Amino acid sequence: MKLQMMTWPEVEDYLRRSRGIIMPAGSTEQHGPIGLIGTDALCAEKIAETAAQSAGAIVAPTLALTPAPFNMDFPGTLSLSADVFESLVSEIMEGLMHHGFESIYFLNGHGANLAPLEAVAARHANARIRIRSWWDFDDVNVLRDRYYGHWEGMHGTPSEVAITQAAHRLVPPHPLSETPPEPLPDGFLQAHSGDRHGPPDEHRKRFPDGRVGSHSALATPAHGAELISVAAAAVARDYLQFLAAGARKPA
Repeated sequence: MKLQMMTWPEVEDYLRRSRGIIMPAGSTEQHGPIGLIGTDALCAEKIAETAAQSAGAIVAPTLALTPAPFNMDFPGTLSLSADVFESLVSEIMEGLMHHGFESIYFLNGHGANLAPLEAVAARHANARIRIRSWWDFDDVNVLRDRYYGHWEGMHGTPSEVAITQAAHRLVPPHPLSETPPEPLPDGFLQAHSGDRHGPPDEHRKRFPDGRVGSHSALATPAHGAELISVAAAAVARDYLQFLAAGARKPA
C-alpha cells in the first residue's frame, strides 16, 4: 500500500503490526533515445509496490529528484546536489521515525544515490536502515545476463527500459537506438560505479546518444514483466528478513 493512498488511522493501525516501510529511490534523468526520463524512479517504485503486496508493507513516496549532474547536458534531466538530497532524505527519515517507523528499507534504482543514502544511514545510527538496489539480487542478474549479456551496459540499460515498457510505456523505435552503442572498455563499470561520470559536457560528448554501453533496443515488455516479478520476489524476501532480524523480543 502506498503511504500517500492511506489515511492516518490506517497508518496508525499498521504501526501496531509493523514498524517497517519501503522507500523507493530513483532519479529524473535522460535514459537514452527510448528510455523514459523517470526510468530509475519508475523501476524502483514498481518493484517496491509489487514486493510490498506480498510482504504486507507500506511504500513511502518515491525519491525521484536526486543527484544526476553528469546528465544535465541532456534535456529533461533534473538534478539535486548530494548535500540537498542528503538533507531531504534525512528530514524524511526523521519524520518517519517520529511516527514510529523503525526499520526503513531503501530500494534504489540509481547509482548516484548510494553514497548519499549511506551517509544518511550513518547519520541516523539509531534507526535500522537497509539499502538495496533492485539489481543486487542473484536471481535478477541471471535474467539480465541471459537476456542481454554484455549489452546490459551501465546506463539506459535494456533491463530497466524493459521494466518501464511492461509497467508504463513502450516508446517507438528511434534511429539512435537501433544500432548497438560503443562497447564499454574493460574496467569501465568498476571505475565509474556510483555514476562517477564527470562533467556533463564531457559526458555527453563521450556518450552522445545518452546510452552508456547499453543496447536499449533489446528490451521487451515480456522481459520487463519477468524482471519485475523476479526482482519483487527477491526484495520481499530480503525485506521480511530485514524486519525479522530487528524484531523486538518479548519483555
